[in-house]
Amino acid sequence: MVGTYVVLAPAGPTVEQFVVIPTGSSAARIGRILEDQGIIRNRYAFDAWRVFKRGTLKAGEYRFDHPAPLPEVYGRLVRGDVYTVTVTIPEGYNIFDIAKTMEDAKLHTAKEFIAGATANVGLVRDLDPTAPTLEGYLFPETYKFPPAWTVKEMQAAMVKEFRRKAAALGITGAGTRVNVHDVVTMASLVEKETGVASERGAVASVFENRMARGMPLETDPSVIYAALLEGKFQGVITMSELRSPSPYNTYTHTGLPPGPIANPGVDALRAALDPPKTSYLYFVADAEGHSRFATSLKEHNSNVEQYRKALREGNGR
Repeated sequence: MVGTYVVLAPAGPTVEQFVVIPTGSSAARIGRILEDQGIIRNRYAFDAWRVFKRGTLKAGEYRFDHPAPLPEVYGRLVRGDVYTVTVTIPEGYNIFDIAKTMEDAKLHTAKEFIAGATANVGLVRDLDPTAPTLEGYLFPETYKFPPAWTVKEMQAAMVKEFRRKAAALGITGAGTRVNVHDVVTMASLVEKETGVASERGAVASVFENRMARGMPLETDPSVIYAALLEGKFQGVITMSELRSPSPYNTYTHTGLPPGPIANPGVDALRAALDPPKTSYLYFVADAEGHSRFATSLKEHNSNVEQYRKALREGNGR
């Protein structure tokens, strides 16, 4: 009767309690941790149940919030039902945005995440030997991260998701001859320039056409990124930033910047991989949040003036 009671009678907290099972813990140590934390009544009963069920117990952080019988606790450890924090990374977030999101979720500090993006660049060395950081390869998605995970483990999960999506698009994989660095860099520019999926191909074509003519890309998001890298961006692009010698400044340098400026989603990657053939050389936003494309500077200036006029009218001026 005592054995049955120890196994089947619920034990544990009535309020939220977290228990960490360290990686590499023996079954005996796990039983001792659970008993010491008051999750189970008896470590020896737990070990006997493990021998009977022959399961493999998984490390991690577990959340307990109600009394439970020993088999229920045991089952959670076998399933690896660890506590996780849900984090959503939108398309176009850069490492600074993601770092803040992680900090807000109380997973890691922003400083730790940004440092990891450089320290863990080996995660993508086979894809992009020249990558300065993991920027561009931290795929935008909703993740469930165990708080006990290290920065590297979280970044590795995001890179793994990038690899999965990139392979499906034909960017990576056996037999492909794609310059991953250039595609992802281009995709990051496209992602930051428009949130309209149907326009991403046209934006990519503008950049391709400008590079083919030796024209600078002149994309504001790259200037902002240069300022972010220097810790100087204050929310508005300044004249000094437009004249910055940073290689990320696409006003003062032709061609693509040294690397991605954000983490693009599938639509932007697809657009960068295979942009449509157009004669567009310019684009500007309109009052409705879309883009107007032009083949000549005269046409572009007209589009810009229409945009400014719409803004003035919208402000009642």
